[in-house]
Parts: sequence; structure tokens; C-alpha cells
Amino acid sequence: MKKYIALVLAAVLVLGIFTGCGNKGNKETESQTDEKATESVNSAENNTEDSTQSSTENSTENQNVADTEQLTTENGQESSVLACPSVNGKLHVEGSKLVDQNNNEVQLRGVSTHGLAWYPQYVTNDCFATLKSFGANVVRLAMYTYESGGYCTDGDRQQLETLVQNGVQYALNNDMYVIIDWHVLNEGNPNRYSDVAKTFFVKMAQQYASYNNVIYEICNEPCKGATWGDVKFYASEVIPSIRSYDKDAVILIGTPNWSQDVDEAVKDPVTGYDNIMYTLHFYAATHKEDLQNKLKSAADAGLPIFVSEFGICSADGNGQVDIDSANSWISLLDSYGISYVCWNLSNKDEKSALLTPACDKTSGFTYEDLSDEGKWLYGVLTSHVTQVLN
Repeated sequence: MKKYIALVLAAVLVLGIFTGCGNKGNKETESQTDEKATESVNSAENNTEDSTQSSTENSTENQNVADTEQLTTENGQESSVLACPSVNGKLHVEGSKLVDQNNNEVQLRGVSTHGLAWYPQYVTNDCFATLKSFGANVVRLAMYTYESGGYCTDGDRQQLETLVQNGVQYALNNDMYVIIDWHVLNEGNPNRYSDVAKTFFVKMAQQYASYNNVIYEICNEPCKGATWGDVKFYASEVIPSIRSYDKDAVILIGTPNWSQDVDEAVKDPVTGYDNIMYTLHFYAATHKEDLQNKLKSAADAGLPIFVSEFGICSADGNGQVDIDSANSWISLLDSYGISYVCWNLSNKDEKSALLTPACDKTSGFTYEDLSDEGKWLYGVLTSHVTQVLN
């Protein structure tokens, strides 16, 4: 992949063509016991993946390890093939758009982990490097809160925090953005554990305020009758915990009905804070024209939208993949410059997993290791890199 990109980039430069970088529905009805991971991140893996400097030095000096091909825009500003922290810096929101430190529009495209407690083996530097080579520039760290192994129930909080911390650093090492996802799901109402959420996000914001690659997602999928009023109240409690330390990082807020009702946020948005975006989730075999129209209406009304989770199968994570619907969704998101993150990085025996059940690798995935969704996503990510270079 890197050789291919380098060859195309060389051709672009020879021609003198310069360009800037650019511009679950109710899926997770998992049982609370069937997803215990059989592996955990071992210390040997972590020790072999040290960055060349301390995390603080990396965050403040932008000394990222990953190689990133760079271009020059017509106005002389440095840009890159993919939006990346070392070039685009800390992101913020202008109007309805996600933009970089120079106010250029940015679209993030990437991958979400499955539950960190269940599939910790993919939180490695080499794994994230593989995702970067596919054309991903963001990784979402999905930390369940309620289910078995959840942060607020019987999970090992220290281990989960370590996985998040490692994930943030591995993303930075590979010049990628990262989403810290408080993965509200089967508890329904995010207010159930709001006190724990506030403490967690204080800890995260204290640690990552100086980082330029961190995005906070404060509630994955409010559901089971949770209203937009419930979510707004929760946001009013949690956002100050972040803003007390990280004054300007992007914060993603889930919307009711498994993050589908963005229209509720249009009518009554969160006020008093900058750099807020609202999440919409879809699964292409279930969610089609109706939800697409809801997204279009909200985006046209000026709502900043971020698709922090989607899949190309049914909303339960299985069923058949729907390539036509998935392509329609991607075309729509690209037309609005909306960022999107695909669920999920695991070899779980379900349609929404990016790897086949037979794949026991944690990095260096080949095309044959990828599931139908994984192969489709690989095509989407790589094609976007090619389009930018061309």
C-alpha cells in the first residue's frame, strides 16, 4: 500500500497537481456473557511498542512516529494525503463542519474497536499501523459501561483505563485521531452512571488536554426510552468535566433511539459550548432512505453531525450485508463531508466484524483475513486515499 501511494504521489508531484486534505441503530443487543475475551493485552506487547518520546512530549511537540506523505497547497500551507494530527493539528467545529487548525474542512474515516474488555488484543501499535496503511485516520476506542466487563459494573477499571491510554498513544504514534467512547448501550439512559462518567472524563481530560488527536464521545447510544431531554441534561453534567481541563477538544453527543434522532438535536441543540457534534449511527441493511433523509435535513439545518458508528449489515450485527445501501450511505456522507467510523474491529462470528472468525492475527491483516464488511471497508478507505492523490 505505501509503495502504491508513494508511486501515485510521485506522479502527482511530477504533474504539478497540488491538493489539500479534505475536505447502531439498535445493533448491539449482545448478551452479557458471550463475549468474554480469551486474550488480554500482555505486557510484552506493550513494552515493544514504546514511542520514541514520552507521551507528553509527543502531544506537545507533534513528534509522531508514523510516516505521512505530505503535499503543499497552492497557498503554501502544508497538507497531507490523510488528515492527521502532525499536519492538521487539533480539530474544531465551524458551523456544521469539522475543520483543522487552519480552518480547512476535514473528514475522518476509520474503524471502531469492539468492546475493549472483550477484544483488547487489537489495541496495539502494529494493529493501528495496519489500519493506517488501509487509509484510516481515526480509531474509536469503545469502552462499554454497563454490560459484563463494563466500566460501571464488574469490569476492571484500571485495565480498561490502561487500554484507553495505550490506544490514545498508539493512535498518536501512527499520526491518527482517536475517539474515547463512553459506550452507553443496554443501560439505556446515560444518566444512570453520570457520576462515574464525570469522574472518568475528568481523568481523561486532565491527561489529554495538551494532545491534538483526542475526541471525546460522551454517550454512545441513548435508547430504551431515553429522551433528548435526558441526553441534554446528561451532557450538561458531563461536558463541564471535560471543559474544566480540555477547553476546546471536539465532543460527540449521542442522540436518542440508538443515535438516530438527530432531528431532536436540531430543534433543541446543546448551547453554551463550542466544538460540539451530534452522532448518527446506521446499519445499511436496516437503515435506508428514511434515516438518510433525517440526516440530510439535520445537516441542511446546520447541525454538526459525526457518524461515530455504522455497519453494512442489519442493525443486530448480523443478517446480510447490503453493499448497494452501504455505497449510497458513503456517497451521502462524502457529499456533506461527514466523518464516519465503521463497527467493528474483531474476529467475532458476526457480519459486522471486520475480520473472519478464522483470523487470529492482531495486525498485518491480508485481504483474505477480512470479512465481507472488512473487504468492502478496505475498498472504501483505499479508494479515498487514491482520489485525494489523483
